[in-house]
Amino acid sequence: MNIVIVDDDFLVTAALKTILEASKRVTVLGTGTDGTDAVKLYRQFQPDILLTDIQMKTKSGLEATEEIRKDFPDAKILLLTTFSDDEYIVKALKLGAKGYLLKQDYEGILPALEAVASGQTVFGTEIISKIPELIHNQNKFDYTAYDISQKELGIIRLVADGYSNKEIASELFLSEGTVRNYLSTILEKLNLRDRTQLAVFYYQHR
Repeated sequence: MNIVIVDDDFLVTAALKTILEASKRVTVLGTGTDGTDAVKLYRQFQPDILLTDIQMKTKSGLEATEEIRKDFPDAKILLLTTFSDDEYIVKALKLGAKGYLLKQDYEGILPALEAVASGQTVFGTEIISKIPELIHNQNKFDYTAYDISQKELGIIRLVADGYSNKEIASELFLSEGTVRNYLSTILEKLNLRDRTQLAVFYYQHR
């Protein structure tokens, strides 16, 4: 199995190369230190699998994954990180990564590579337990994409529940004028005309 390893920690790269090549089942064609290297090395070697860190300077492993898979849709990329971060897991799934493992699980890396090489998608035990909930949560509307803050979202919910400006002000310990200002900003961000449209919008995107 021919692979490329990319990680901004030279010690991690060296350790992985040593461990994997000692198995006699893996040949490391090249190593790099950031996402730019990942893209370059993948184009150069087109390995069976790219094993890459996620958080790196200049270009992340996720950005490299997206760029590589545009030109090589069948690319097998296994992401490696020290963080079991929900956002990273979701992005990895969306980008078509073949796996997401924690670096701490050194013993699981070779079996994971072999599984990916055979066409499977692999995730560490800690990560697998999160996937159903994460996929479910992705069906919810992403208000942050519209720069809606948590306080603004709270106001939207109260409007949808039929609260008047006065009642919202009392509930959130704000002045009515402040509530009106919040509503104007919210309507502008969501490109809506009035609080009725806002309430309908909220229930359509629950």
